Amino acid sequence: MSEKPWGGRFESPTDEFVEAFNASTDVDARMYAEDIAGSKAHAKMLCQQGILSSEDLKAILRGLDVVYGEIESGELEFTIALEDVHMNIESRLTALIGDAGKRLHTARSRNDQVTTDTRLYLRRRTDGMIDRLRHLQSVLVLLAEEHAASIMPGFTHLQTAQPVTLGHHLLAYVEMFERDAARFLDARQRMNQCPLGSAALAGTTFPIDRYMTADLLGFDAPTANSLDAVSDRDYIMELLAAASICSIHLSRFSEELILWMSAQFGFIDLPDAFCTGSSIMPQKKNPDMPELVRGKSGRIIGGLVAILTTVKGLPLAYNKDMQEDKTAVFDAFDNLEGCLRVFGDMLPGMKVNKEVLHKAASSGFATATDLADALVRAGVPFRDAHEIVGKSVGHCIREKIELHAMDAAACAAIDARLNVEMVRELSVEACVAARDHIGGTAPQQVLQQVALWQQRLATGATASDSTMGSGE
Repeated sequence: MSEKPWGGRFESPTDEFVEAFNASTDVDARMYAEDIAGSKAHAKMLCQQGILSSEDLKAILRGLDVVYGEIESGELEFTIALEDVHMNIESRLTALIGDAGKRLHTARSRNDQVTTDTRLYLRRRTDGMIDRLRHLQSVLVLLAEEHAASIMPGFTHLQTAQPVTLGHHLLAYVEMFERDAARFLDARQRMNQCPLGSAALAGTTFPIDRYMTADLLGFDAPTANSLDAVSDRDYIMELLAAASICSIHLSRFSEELILWMSAQFGFIDLPDAFCTGSSIMPQKKNPDMPELVRGKSGRIIGGLVAILTTVKGLPLAYNKDMQEDKTAVFDAFDNLEGCLRVFGDMLPGMKVNKEVLHKAASSGFATATDLADALVRAGVPFRDAHEIVGKSVGHCIREKIELHAMDAAACAAIDARLNVEMVRELSVEACVAARDHIGGTAPQQVLQQVALWQQRLATGATASDSTMGSGE
């Protein structure tokens, strides 16, 4: 029992299976750098407060550097007998420097230690996630610039609705990913409070300086309530919520790429490096990466549901159930970061079939709304115009022609207020160009938004930047 940090209370060893079931080392070992950083800050504070001698501090800092090097090189192997990353590091430190290592845990508990390490780790991973989102946005903005005038059908209900530009369509996802980045930034800000010093649940009797510890670790401030500090997992819920929403955006984008690459659409072709073939059908080129990204969303959302369900019935303060929090959020972050990397690397090589896009936009009566608008401008009430155009579409379906191909006789037969000049002026180019306002699909507007996004991404402007959407 001497190997256990809590072994003094017990008379018999832990059951072998229970020991393995209880351990979290396989999950939390990835936080070793954060655990060592937290221990260094804690030791420095203890020394400043006269709780730890300067000789012990020097030994602890030197020993932690050795432990870090051993972990990095693979020399130190963690054991489940010590349950988690925290006790594995402390045990090795004590083996290296003796009693000074045993004094490190003064005025702290694994309860505040683990949530401090987790916040430090997730803070770093959140910054990396935002970087991934920014890179993907940059890729999409470049594509939007290239395809500012590439006309395609816009859809509602997956039915042809109105013509848009591909650049405008891609910028819609830039907006979504901007909100995703803002959610991660917002969650990061609330997460950046230091729990260290809360100890097990009630604080400590030692005269610690929690502001010093928070400052050394780059936190904005210490947490204000020790009970809340050790039992709070809101920050994990928020990060998983942000990750889930981001994964849904990627899943929607994936669905479109999958449809667009099908023979029935033929809008795009994804790079070979991001597709696979069939073991039996030699003609196949499958968009497996978008399909995997679409599938990963369920896994990430599952992590959010898991942590919400885990915490919902827990009394204050710490409970062992909380050990499950890291499994959910680490898995979600790993998978979301992979999804963002796939998209950021794949989309620059995407080939766009502009002719197919234009042909698709020119069929399916995508210009019907513009014909109704023309009638309204001629003084026809909108509801009458809607009915006239509806009858015109019905005529064209029967005759197997598009609206712009109607002749004067057909127009007059449908309604005297419909003249052939109106239908002759219909074109997808004119329809797109006419939507020349902030948020519209006109190529000029797309290029203005591209320029604004390029400026923002280059300068790191925030989501609340008032210059966005100004049209200036």
